[in-house]
Amino acid sequence: MTVHPPPVHRSSEAQAELEAIMADSFAKVPFHEALGLCIVHQSPTRSQVEIRSRPDLIGNVLHYRLHGGAIATVIDAAGGYAICAAMAEKFCDENMEQLTHRFARLGTIDMRIDYLHQAQGQRFVATGNVLRLGGRIASVYVTFENEAGVLVASGSAAYIVS
Repeated sequence: MTVHPPPVHRSSEAQAELEAIMADSFAKVPFHEALGLCIVHQSPTRSQVEIRSRPDLIGNVLHYRLHGGAIATVIDAAGGYAICAAMAEKFCDENMEQLTHRFARLGTIDMRIDYLHQAQGQRFVATGNVLRLGGRIASVYVTFENEAGVLVASGSAAYIVS
């Protein structure tokens, strides 16, 4: 009979500190900073990333629509961040230095985006949901909505995690 040790969990204070460090690190990525991305929600299976519309992110000046490249970037970032949050939970017995080493190996290997509606609005949120976190590959599904709740785009992606 195999005896498994009880799962290790962080204290709520340690979890809050980890989430703050992760969100701060995400915001300091130069490209994320240039786009004005910020984390609005994080859990072990889901994350939300926000982007606000501004003139330099517009792809269609006649209709003031967000550029498809900005949408793709936010979808990729939300997916990657969701994977990081899932990894932080899976490896909750590791310290921040060990987790950072794991996060550094994360990379997008495949991504598909469906553009469903015009990206009009002032505030957009991408919600990344972890479908699977394996030993080598992780999969996510991401939705991208405007402030009115219109589903502007969706995407699925695979990330290398080893």
